[in-house]
Parts: sequence; C-alpha cells; structure tokens
Amino acid sequence: MPLALLALAIGAFGIGTTEFVMVGLLPQVAGDFGVSVPTAGFLVTGYALGVVAGAPLMSVLGTRMPRKRMLLLLMVLFTAGNLISATAPVFAVMLAGRVVASLAHGAFFGIGAVVAAELVAPQRRAGAIALMFTGLTIANVVGVPLGTWIGQTAGWRVTFLAVAALGVVGLLGVARLIPDLPRPEGVRLRHELAVFRNVQVLLAMAMTVLGFGGVFAAITYLAPMATGVTGFSDGAVTWLLVLFGIGMVGGNLVGGRLADRHLMPMLYTALAALAAVLAVFTVTAHSKPGAAVTVALIGALGFATVPPLQKRVLDQAAGAPTLASAVNIGAFNLGNALAAWLGGLVISTGHAYTSANWVGVVLTGSALVLAVVSGTLERRGPGGRVVAGRAVAADAAVLSPAPSGR
Repeated sequence: MPLALLALAIGAFGIGTTEFVMVGLLPQVAGDFGVSVPTAGFLVTGYALGVVAGAPLMSVLGTRMPRKRMLLLLMVLFTAGNLISATAPVFAVMLAGRVVASLAHGAFFGIGAVVAAELVAPQRRAGAIALMFTGLTIANVVGVPLGTWIGQTAGWRVTFLAVAALGVVGLLGVARLIPDLPRPEGVRLRHELAVFRNVQVLLAMAMTVLGFGGVFAAITYLAPMATGVTGFSDGAVTWLLVLFGIGMVGGNLVGGRLADRHLMPMLYTALAALAAVLAVFTVTAHSKPGAAVTVALIGALGFATVPPLQKRVLDQAAGAPTLASAVNIGAFNLGNALAAWLGGLVISTGHAYTSANWVGVVLTGSALVLAVVSGTLERRGPGGRVVAGRAVAADAAVLSPAPSGR
C-alpha cells in the first residue's frame, strides 16, 4: 500500500477524534462556559448538522477541482475549526468552530475513498479504502479516550489544540505524499442528483438517520449518565469510551463481512438487537459491570449497521454514487444531531439521564420499521428499483459506473 494512504488515515483519525471526543468533555465544557449539559450538547448537534450541510456542498465543489487540492482545502478547514474551538472565549464561538471543522468531515471521507481507490491496483481498492477508514475506527479506541483524558487532566482546550496539530500533520501528509490527480472528467451534477428520485435510496438514508441516531441518543450523554447514575469517576469515562470504541471496531468488521452475504437480514438483526440493548441500558446503567458491557454492545451493534447501510445506498445509486455516498455520511450525522437534541430535550424536562436511552429505542425501532418496508418493496419488484414511488427495471446503462470500482 502506498504511503499516501497513511496521510488519508491520519486525516480520518483526526476527524474521528474531533467528532466523538466532545462526548467525554461535555461536563467540563459546560462548567467552563456556565451552561447546562443539555445546552453543551449543541456542540455535538452543531457539528453533526455541519456535516449534513457540508457533505453535499463540499462534494459538489470537489468535482470542480483536482482532488488533492480539495483534500488540502478540507484539512485547512478542519484545522482552523479546531483552533477556533480551542481558543473560544464564549460558548457561541466554540460552537462556530465546531461547525467550521465539521464542513470537512463528509467530503473528506467521500473524496478520500475515491483517491484511495485510484492509488492502487483494481484488485486492491477495497483494502485501500478500508485502510483509510481504519483511522476513523482507531480514533474511537485511542484518539477519543486519550483526548478525553487530556481534557480532564490538562483542560479541554488542550485537547482541541492537539486535534488541530493532527490536522496540520494530515495537511502536510496530503501535500507531500498524495500525487496530483486530474480533475474528474465527464461528471455531471444532474446524474448525481437523479439518484435521489429512487425511493430505496431515500429509505436507506432515513434508516441511516434513525438507526445510528439511536446510538447517539445514549452516547451523547454517556459522561453525565456514567458519573451521575452509575457512579463512575470522571476518569472512568475514558475507559468506557475505550470499550465503546472497541465495540465499534468489532461491529464494523463483522457488519461489513455479513453485509456482503446477507445485507437486509443483517440489517434487520442489527437494528432489532440495538433497540433491545438500548432499552436494557436504562437498567444496566445502575450497575458498573452492566454499564460497561452495555456500552461495548451499543458500539458494536451501532457500527454493525454502518456497512450495510452505506452499501445499501451505493447499490441503489449505482452509476452515480459519489454524491449519494457523501450525503449518506451526512445522514449519519443528521441522526446524531437529532438524537442529541431529542435526548437533551427529554433530560431538560426533568427526566433522568437514562431517559435518553428510550429516545434511542424509538429512533432505532423506527429505522427497523423502514428497513422492513424497504425489504418488502424490493421483494415486490425483483430485479428492479423503486423510483418516484413505482418499481421500474434496473438499467445499468442509464448512467455509466464510475471506473474507480466504488
């Protein structure tokens, strides 16, 4: 594998760290700015909404310039956003910094996957893309817990300075290691937009919003739940996040393998199990061993849904999957934003922190219902797609598949 993939993995590591580290630092940030924990939760919501808006906008911009230049621009945005957060004098400025950093998220993974595939021989493209995404999974095992520990011992501002430094390393890596790649030829925005008439694409994205949103309903408020309900110390939150990250890595690997064999059955099983575990968390949150096991299971089952959901979108958007793929990454973050807001809303009305788990159950259960609807529609029209509400024969010649093998 070329060293250029290391630059992409470093960027993915930094982006993954800055996205999830906020979960472990909510109490500290809320205390420093004099706001409530639910209000501080808007730092999670704002980031997620920024990804939702930034993924399609930046991906469209990325079709109009060389990919290396676009990746450099994205890493500059990411670094600047984290510097703004680290030096923010008031809560509103920190929120703005989170939004700036989030604009790089979806497009980096979307364009980065294309670049990774073009850097290697055709038979090694899947491995190259997986190597880039390894940075994201490792971030949840190493970067997030380490960032949480740094924030709790040296201050949360130091954490964001460290993440900004990772952005500089990623920027230098892209500049030095990634070759100049030509601007894509023959790309038409109308082709990318046309796939959104496919009802199955829209159903898959709705499942993404609701399914992974269930995870964030619980995990956004993990720190106050663990310390205020379970009885863990602040330092123990770091190890809970390690368990969550390990679960994510395992779930991602298993979900990816099984999705290639039995996509929809895998999705049904993962969503049903996730809803059940989130419900159980309202009970196990009162036990330290039970909470630790449940947090790991939430990570595993939550990320087990990611490969089948992403593959579902790519399968249904065959021929012009780039924008749809980026938008689906935004859909994950839209779910994060929705869940964090709903969880905070329930908590702010006077309910216990564990009530956020029930929000997760409702969201994930709704995703399961949509999955059943999607599967039923597909069985009614074998060999076809549902476009604008009606089944039509799939025609691979309508749009030429991208040569990158995505």
